[in-house]
Amino acid sequence: MSVRLKNPNAGAWTAARRSDTIVSKASEMPNTFTAVVKRDGDWWIGWIEEVPGVNCQERTREALVESLRTALIEALELNRREALQAAANGYSEEIITV
Repeated sequence: MSVRLKNPNAGAWTAARRSDTIVSKASEMPNTFTAVVKRDGDWWIGWIEEVPGVNCQERTREALVESLRTALIEALELNRREALQAAANGYSEEIITV
């Protein structure tokens, strides 16, 4: 999964400084999400647009992006586990691409 950052000065999407792909162990499929990142005083704050509740605060931009990756992976794995537990049995999984 890579994180895209929007450069407000350029008005275009740019790759994060650490643009390596991280694959979620739960799905084994790479995904791309959008991180909103901004400086707030002495801190960097950010959140993932597409996944409510995934937000972080760090002292450096690099640490923030890494924390967002970690929090996003954990949230996706937790959501997946909870969805499968709620289904109990007799279900199928379908891949949906938007």
